[in-house]
Amino acid sequence: MGEAKSKKTTTAPVTTNIKTGPKPSESSSFNRNNPIKEVTYGKTQFKFVFIGLGLIALGLILMSGGWMPSPDVWDESIIYSSRRLVLAPICILAGLAVQIYAIFKV
Repeated sequence: MGEAKSKKTTTAPVTTNIKTGPKPSESSSFNRNNPIKEVTYGKTQFKFVFIGLGLIALGLILMSGGWMPSPDVWDESIIYSSRRLVLAPICILAGLAVQIYAIFKV
């Protein structure tokens, strides 16, 4: 006489998809063949990425060169010019800063 019978209630497990949320019921008009695609970066971020790559490439082009007009003469003004020592590194660092901005821009 002391035995109590418990009723087991069963519920259907709820499955969720991280991108789309809970699965809709079978009667909804959700098209399972074409899932929703989320894009992480938009047009503006890609514009900034390409601008940053362009600045980095420009800095590398400004830093290149340095050939002497004559192999017998050493000209320090060609090798140690302000274009190679100041302008090119600033351009490269600006390109890297634009890249960081493009990555973290929301």
